[in-house]
Amino acid sequence: MKSFNNIMRTKKLNFYLLKFMFRIFLFTVVFVVYLHDCDNLEMLMHQSIGYGINVVHVIWFVFMSIMIWHLLPNKHLSMAWRKSKEEVYVPVDNYDELELLRYVQKQNLAAWKVMLVWLSFNAVFGLLYLLGILCAGDLLMLTVFYFLCDYICILLFCPFQKGIMKNKCCINCRIYDWGHFMMFTPMLFIKNFFSWSLFFTSLVVLIHWEIVYAKHPERFWEGSNKTLQCVNCREKTCQIKKRLATAKKNG
Repeated sequence: MKSFNNIMRTKKLNFYLLKFMFRIFLFTVVFVVYLHDCDNLEMLMHQSIGYGINVVHVIWFVFMSIMIWHLLPNKHLSMAWRKSKEEVYVPVDNYDELELLRYVQKQNLAAWKVMLVWLSFNAVFGLLYLLGILCAGDLLMLTVFYFLCDYICILLFCPFQKGIMKNKCCINCRIYDWGHFMMFTPMLFIKNFFSWSLFFTSLVVLIHWEIVYAKHPERFWEGSNKTLQCVNCREKTCQIKKRLATAKKNG
C-alpha cells in the first residue's frame, strides 16, 4: 500500500471521491428498498408527485440534473468533458492531420465495438423484462448500479478502457460522455415518464457529444490538443486507477 501514500490529492480528485461516496450512499439506499420490496419500486415509479415526493422522484431529479449539467456551458466539470469546448482547446503546432484522421478512425471503430457490446449485454435484461422474468424494480436497481459503476470506471477500473478503447485516461476518453446513455439503457424497456425521460435525455447528451466530436476531432486527441497532454493535466484523477493497475501487475 506504500504506492498510494504519495497520491496527489488534487481538488478535482477530492471532488470525485466525494461524488463516489454519494453514489455509494444512493446505491445503498435504493438497494435496501429493493431488498425489502422490489415491487414497491415499480409502484413508486408510477406514483404521481401529487401524492407526495418519494425516493424515486428524488433519484429522477438527481439523474436529470446531472444530465442537464452536461448539456449547459459549465466550467466546473472535468476536462474529460470540457475538452470538447473551444475555449480549452490549445492546438499543437503543426500537428499531423493524417495522423489525426487515423486516430479518429481507430477510436470510432473502438467506440462502435463498445456500443455493440453494451447494447447486446443490456438486450438480455430487456428480453428478461419483456418475458416477465424481471420487473421494473429490477431494471431500476440495475440503473442505479450502473450509476455507481460509472465512478468505479473513472477512479478504479474501466473494462472498456482496458479491453477496447485503450485510452490512457478519462481525460483522453473518446466516449466519456456516453456514460449517461449507458446508465439509462435499462430505462428504455419501461414505458413510463420516469424511465423514458431519463433514457431520451441521455440520448440527447450522447448525440450532442457525437456532433461535437464529428465537427472538431482535433479537440479530442492529445496529438493535436496540448490540454490533453499529461504534462498539462491539473486534475490527476487517474492516479488511483494507475496505482491499482501497477500493484496488480507487481503481484
